[in-house]
Amino acid sequence: MKRLVLITAALAPALAFAQEQSPQPDAAMSYGQRPYYLIDKMEDGPLKEKLTSCMAQTPARTDFSVGHRGAPLMFPEHTVQSNMAAARQGAGILECDVTFTADKELVCRHAQNDLHTTTDILVTDLAENCTQPFTAATPEGGATAECRTSDITLAEFRTLTPKMDAADPTASTPEEYLGGTAPWRTELYTDGAELMTHAESIELFRSLGAKFTPELKAPSVEMPFDGFSQEDYAQKLIDEYKDAGVPASDVWAQSFDLQDVLYWIENEPEFGAQAVYLDDRDAVPEGDGGLIDPNDPATFEPSMQELADMGVNYIAPPLWMLVTLDDAGEMVPSAYAEAANEAGLNIITWTLERSGPLANGGGWYFQSVEEAIDSDADYFNVLDVLAQDVGVAGVFSDWPATVTYYANCHGL
Repeated sequence: MKRLVLITAALAPALAFAQEQSPQPDAAMSYGQRPYYLIDKMEDGPLKEKLTSCMAQTPARTDFSVGHRGAPLMFPEHTVQSNMAAARQGAGILECDVTFTADKELVCRHAQNDLHTTTDILVTDLAENCTQPFTAATPEGGATAECRTSDITLAEFRTLTPKMDAADPTASTPEEYLGGTAPWRTELYTDGAELMTHAESIELFRSLGAKFTPELKAPSVEMPFDGFSQEDYAQKLIDEYKDAGVPASDVWAQSFDLQDVLYWIENEPEFGAQAVYLDDRDAVPEGDGGLIDPNDPATFEPSMQELADMGVNYIAPPLWMLVTLDDAGEMVPSAYAEAANEAGLNIITWTLERSGPLANGGGWYFQSVEEAIDSDADYFNVLDVLAQDVGVAGVFSDWPATVTYYANCHGL
């Protein structure tokens, strides 16, 4: 991805995700302590020297830094407070994962069926509406439940209280099931957190000076749902930006379903020019083309050039698919990254700071470079390869301050 000048989609959609050349400082913006903590942990070398030299810089908003569900490392995801925190950390683009309620209203949730882990629904009267009621843990298996936004109306959704996304699989009661928050997250910022509709997220993000990257989530219900088709769903997402007067150049609509992206390209070409194909073909055997190996271009079905020929301008794989290790054990771009760049696709990636403390290889997000990952300092090392060698246009993060600091330091 060649970067980083933000211009309108009508002039050059292939570069629109990048940052304006002269971002303006925000009086309410702060990096907090985490970027400095990570820099202090780094081994001595050119990158540490560069990042250290920027410690006195003034934070500035950058479109390179994308709030992933806000700032859910420490705030309940997809809440007003989580997104305010992300904006104050300099995220230039904020995300609302979009799903729908029983009355077909769009709301911000990571999945249609996550209310049992992201809200208090199981300890309210609405628990009786859940697709799968709470079942206590037994010696044979853990506690279970499934509560969908499509199980309740928008009015009922508004009565729920959000919480950190977690569940206790050993729970014997619904109250116990609400626990399970990872020890490296926190409950400090849950009190008073507020849920949002998609339309409310548009107004909030605009008031915060941020742009928009809504993700159309795969329904948990069979479609059409009460006459509401997948195409209706995809169109309604776009219509809420049009109704709010948001220019298409400020919106990067996302979907893991290539057919949604192609729908936008054909039916809403201004928005389709910046539609993002979230690529999880590494994980979905029945997806578009089946499993792919990021280091074997022969498995890329459809190929990067075929995606570009379809009108796709943005592709967004998990970060591990973009990097690999060379014979010397150094992190370098994968064949996937090289092919995407060769086809002229803009690359966005996810998700930094979702893994907690990095040790013993860093977990799923770092699986392709696990031998080079042994401490939290590697968040910056991986970010540097993504930015400088892969050439990504933006990075989703659960704590955007880290990406913002790096981007500001490097003029991104």
